Amino acid sequence: MGDQQTHPKRVFISDVDGFSSRSIAEFLSACAPAESPEAEQAPASPFQVVATASPSSADERRSFLLEQHTSPTRDELLQRLLECDVVVYNIAESATQQQLEEATWAITALHAEVEKFKSRKMFILVSTVMSRAVATLQNPEEDGVLVTEEQFRRRRPHPSFKLHDQLEKLVLKLGRSKKPKLTCYVVACGLQYGRGENLFHYFFKVSWLMQCPDVPIFGLGRNYIPTIHVYDLAGVIQNIIELRPASKYILAVDDSKNTLGDIVQAISDKLGPGTTVTIPEEEAIAMSAFQPHELEYLRINLRLDAFVIKDSFNLHWTCEAGMVENMEKLVEEYKVTRQLLPVRICLVGPPAAGKSTVAKKLCSHYQIHHVTITQLIEETVTRLRATASGGDPAAAAAAQTRLENMTKSLELNAGRLADHLVFDILQERLNSKPCRNHGFVLEGYPKTYEQAKLIFLDEETEDQDSKVKTPEYNKNITPEHVIVLEASDDFLTKRVQGLPESVAEEMRFTQAEFGARLTRYRRRAAAEETLLDFFDELEIHPEHVEVTTGDPEYADVMKEITAMVGMPRNYGRSPQEQEAEDRKSEEERKQKVAAAAAERRRGNEAALAEMAAQYEEWQANLSEVKTQERALQEARALPLRNYLMKYVMPSLTEAMLECSQVRPEDPVEFLAEYLLRKQD
Repeated sequence: MGDQQTHPKRVFISDVDGFSSRSIAEFLSACAPAESPEAEQAPASPFQVVATASPSSADERRSFLLEQHTSPTRDELLQRLLECDVVVYNIAESATQQQLEEATWAITALHAEVEKFKSRKMFILVSTVMSRAVATLQNPEEDGVLVTEEQFRRRRPHPSFKLHDQLEKLVLKLGRSKKPKLTCYVVACGLQYGRGENLFHYFFKVSWLMQCPDVPIFGLGRNYIPTIHVYDLAGVIQNIIELRPASKYILAVDDSKNTLGDIVQAISDKLGPGTTVTIPEEEAIAMSAFQPHELEYLRINLRLDAFVIKDSFNLHWTCEAGMVENMEKLVEEYKVTRQLLPVRICLVGPPAAGKSTVAKKLCSHYQIHHVTITQLIEETVTRLRATASGGDPAAAAAAQTRLENMTKSLELNAGRLADHLVFDILQERLNSKPCRNHGFVLEGYPKTYEQAKLIFLDEETEDQDSKVKTPEYNKNITPEHVIVLEASDDFLTKRVQGLPESVAEEMRFTQAEFGARLTRYRRRAAAEETLLDFFDELEIHPEHVEVTTGDPEYADVMKEITAMVGMPRNYGRSPQEQEAEDRKSEEERKQKVAAAAAERRRGNEAALAEMAAQYEEWQANLSEVKTQERALQEARALPLRNYLMKYVMPSLTEAMLECSQVRPEDPVEFLAEYLLRKQD
């Protein structure tokens, strides 16, 4: 074992893009030696992992890999294999013809080069129990009979997995040859689960989404499914590498003896609606839930008992008892691996700050649930009435009792529900599967320090060292983000005054109601212990966001809040939802384009009308100017006429009469001389 500590083994793993191959690589790169799991000074890892990956994932950073090779040639790949101490080929999950051929080539090529090995090498073929499973149960009386590892090895190959069976036999045959430098193993593993899930992912996803009233089981669900957690499979491979067991064919399954129905029901109970429904297998294809080859895995009907890994291996099991017994752990693992983490927001602020609008926008953006106290009470009353009139006597009686308590409380508190009843209803909703899975926006509540304490705090715990009791809050329902919308009283008052009277009455924003609500909010904010103080004490520090007149659509507010909260943590929209969203966006775009075009037309028509009016006005002004000019000229001409008639015309008339009598040769000269003489 000393060599392992100074010289980590170099392990090759095929197709690290695959679900189990990636998990095996992650596990081996991080694990401690099987012989000394408790050793404090153990090396970071006794293995260095080299892997192949598809071109599409070539840019993905995988820190757990020493080397990553994309689409190597056969010669290049053989060189990489020869550099490794252990070669692992994984054909356990939906292996393609190409992957089976590559694995066949790899063991054959290594066997041909065995004489050139400088040290011993190991080849591990990770196969599947499907290679020895029967498609349909031949004898119904054998249903549920436990099959031992020895009996399993003698079973006939499954018709759809004959190539797997042939490859297994080739690996075992080449490993039995008298060439001690190459040791070969075949691992027949159960259906793999864990981490982000693979084959069982559909059932987890449908449960998490909570969009169906029942989680479907395809077929009757009575068939037994041999399974193993993907990290336990990796632990089996680690033990093979380090222990070199005598048995070369190893069955890798956990201790569970669960049917498909048991597994799906457990998933639904812990993650989904809690109910299941059996539907025909062919519906799985129509619903795009599974491919035909995946259904082959889910049809397996075997109860297996693995002997070698229990008797000879030093496994530190992740889920020895199987899926059903460890479902709570698996659900948490699934959420963390796929980052399906709830977004929990508490949104508070003064009345008329826009809490409802912002809350709806946040719920749409993050695909989470909008929780308001008024709506919650209405929904609870409706649900209790339906239950009270239902068929289950016990449930009906309990619902009727709750309804009576709520009615009595409303009568005693002038139409308001007592706090303790509100707390019960709110805690029930926040603890519901939809809110636990996806998250929520809790709008406008709680309002006080004491209310928040009674809703979110669990029992106090005593610190063993300091003997001081410290409050523990319920992390499943307590908001992780507290957003406070801020706005001045003047801004809020003007906003309310601008509302239509009917809207103001509906929203309780009449002058009297709004003023009282705003005063109460400001008084609570100035109290000795405030709601925000409660969250500060839990180190959930509130974030303040200013609401301004320049942001009527709350675009800036949303940008600021989403920057604080981060990216959505969910599956995103389904293809159907995305198509509907695209249609909606396209319709909105067309409406905006049409509105802009209509606005331009109206603008052009208005401009033309204005130009015509201006032209008419100009023409009228021009006519008026001409009239005024004529009048001015006439006015100016009047004094000149009078002057001529008084001083010029008498003398000129006399001269012209004289000229007509004399009739001189030059009348003009005669007139000029006559007027000059007359002047003298």
